[in-house]
Amino acid sequence: MKLTLALAAAAFMAAGPALADLVVPNMSYRTGPYAANGIPYADGFNDYFSLLNERDGGIGGVRVAVPECETAYNTERGVECYESLRPSNPLVLNPLSTGITYQIIPRASNDGIVIYTPGYGRTSAKNGSVFEWVFNAPANYWDGASVAVKHALEVEGGDLNGKKIALVYHNSAYGREPVRTLEELAEKHGFELVLLPVDAPGQEQKSQWLQIRRDRPDFVIMYAWGVMNQAAIQEAVNIRFPMDRFIGIWWSGSENDVRAAGAGADGYKALTFHGVGRDYPIYDELQQYVYDAGRASGAGDQAGTVLYSRGVYAAMVIAEAIRKGQELSGEAEINAAQLRDGFEALEITAERMEELGLPDFGQPIALSCENHGGDGLARLQQWSAGDGQWSLITDFIEPDAEVLDPLIEEDSAAFAAESNITPRCG
Repeated sequence: MKLTLALAAAAFMAAGPALADLVVPNMSYRTGPYAANGIPYADGFNDYFSLLNERDGGIGGVRVAVPECETAYNTERGVECYESLRPSNPLVLNPLSTGITYQIIPRASNDGIVIYTPGYGRTSAKNGSVFEWVFNAPANYWDGASVAVKHALEVEGGDLNGKKIALVYHNSAYGREPVRTLEELAEKHGFELVLLPVDAPGQEQKSQWLQIRRDRPDFVIMYAWGVMNQAAIQEAVNIRFPMDRFIGIWWSGSENDVRAAGAGADGYKALTFHGVGRDYPIYDELQQYVYDAGRASGAGDQAGTVLYSRGVYAAMVIAEAIRKGQELSGEAEINAAQLRDGFEALEITAERMEELGLPDFGQPIALSCENHGGDGLARLQQWSAGDGQWSLITDFIEPDAEVLDPLIEEDSAAFAAESNITPRCG
């Protein structure tokens, strides 16, 4: 019996990622109602680390293993993935689901595993004094809501008093994240906020859009995902809502979301925190070391799409945090605690982005013990149905810190009290 167990353990070590020096799992979803969105993100995430492994021999001379665990965007399965991945000593987890993130924050914090949630997850995790192991740079859901309102202000000449803004949102932890922020912004700027939840998966929302047709809001902001995005954009087309006043969060702004509506989607806007398309030098290297070498993830057909780019972006930030952790520790084979230190000292400048082959792809990032979320800037992109592509139409816009900072402090303080956490960082 002992021999059998020993042989089984040896087989696991040989077959699994435990032999890898740096384990960065990909909590993906290639199945289920959100697969069309999960696939390109997972491919971009995988391909960036494949590039580093094949071109550079990994990070700091240590190769990166990226085992995938299928969550199907299901919270229970996501928790199961967490438990199955934990024995491999992962440095960091990127769940790509707000529901899963909420569930594993206490576990990962107890186990000492970094969680990286770029553009999603628990917004108040920006407060590193409370959320030691969670990072959500470069922007969060509340930043997105604020930037959307700032854009609406610009469109309306700086005055939203008496205007009406509707929020169409996925009726989940994700979709409900911006509600409090928008309520505060409505009070500050004098607009009326109309809340329109849509139950998952979101294909049926005719009643919400009939209400929009009746109420005639000046703007619609959308926090949706997967098939809900496609359904909402088609419903907006059906009622002839002006697309240039329809603004999606960054999870509602992929090619998958707009193409089904054809010419009717022309002019639709969405937030983003990174660049669009393939016009970046890094794609030449991906072509050489990954695509042409037959190492592309999945079907290899997602390169340059919005969500593929977002997967690349997430992998890039993680890789840079690993480099910083290696630098600070003087060790190449770092652990999760050393990666946490790397994240807290992370600085990605415009010059560094250019060195990485991603000039002007994302905002500069500077994190600290107190600030795990960065500055929260976002841009607007707009869909051109004729060209079949997104174009950036604004520079990076700052969120309203006057509104957001007190909300983050309040929510993180409540979590600290519930969880018996003593805030750190002095």
